[in-house]
Amino acid sequence: MTTMPPIVSAADLVEYPDAVLADVRWCLDGRSGCEAYEAGHLPGAVFVDLEQDLTATSATPTAGRHPFPDPDAFAAAMSNLGIGDDSTVIAYDDTGGMTAGRLVVMLRMLGRNAAVLDGGLTDWRGELMTGAGAEREHLHFTPCAWPAERFADADETAALAAGGGLVLDARTRERFIGEDTRIDARPGHVPGAVSAPWAATIDPESNRFRPVGDLRDHFNSLGVSEAGSAVTYCGSGISACMNILAMEQAGLPPARLYVASFSGWTADPERPVEVGP
Repeated sequence: MTTMPPIVSAADLVEYPDAVLADVRWCLDGRSGCEAYEAGHLPGAVFVDLEQDLTATSATPTAGRHPFPDPDAFAAAMSNLGIGDDSTVIAYDDTGGMTAGRLVVMLRMLGRNAAVLDGGLTDWRGELMTGAGAEREHLHFTPCAWPAERFADADETAALAAGGGLVLDARTRERFIGEDTRIDARPGHVPGAVSAPWAATIDPESNRFRPVGDLRDHFNSLGVSEAGSAVTYCGSGISACMNILAMEQAGLPPARLYVASFSGWTADPERPVEVGP
């Protein structure tokens, strides 16, 4: 079982001397996270390719842009990265955790010790290494089935939203209301969902997670305390992981993840969308 908090600071790294540092940089606009890693990364960190290591290589459009890989494929990717059954993983990126959170949520769902490095690369004050990095020893990572209770599919998400339950949309408010049409196939959001941008969990000045009390107030203002259960989604199941981790950090039950998210929802022409606030 996971024994570490979902978020750790740079000062906390001394408590985890054997942790695998995972660089999970990725850009929606197509810029190379690997090239950014080679230009400068935390000493000893491995590069985790979100598209190759954390995403299924083939799926139907309604599975969304970044469906979870099957357990065998995920286990193989972790083993190749030098992450084994007993490894502790501390993941970071350059956005405060938006992409690193995906790896951390996946590992924590399986009971593995994993956390996001608070502030990530932008808050790092130490030296950086360049180049491809050293190859890590291949370690055994046992394939484990993804826990069904941590997920919601499109039907469950629709039923929860229609029935007065809480469905959190982690995309920007502009995408939620349908004002920003550059990314999503159809503008708007899942009918009945609530706008809960992942960036609201981050202090814009420090680029770190907001204090626990602030996070709890934030999610309770969205209706978490009144909801029996909550589901969160985003564009493709990546940034929604920040809401999951922030809720756990705040001492709240983490929302279930609708992995296919809005990219999977809009791929089905029978699924309605709602625009506006």
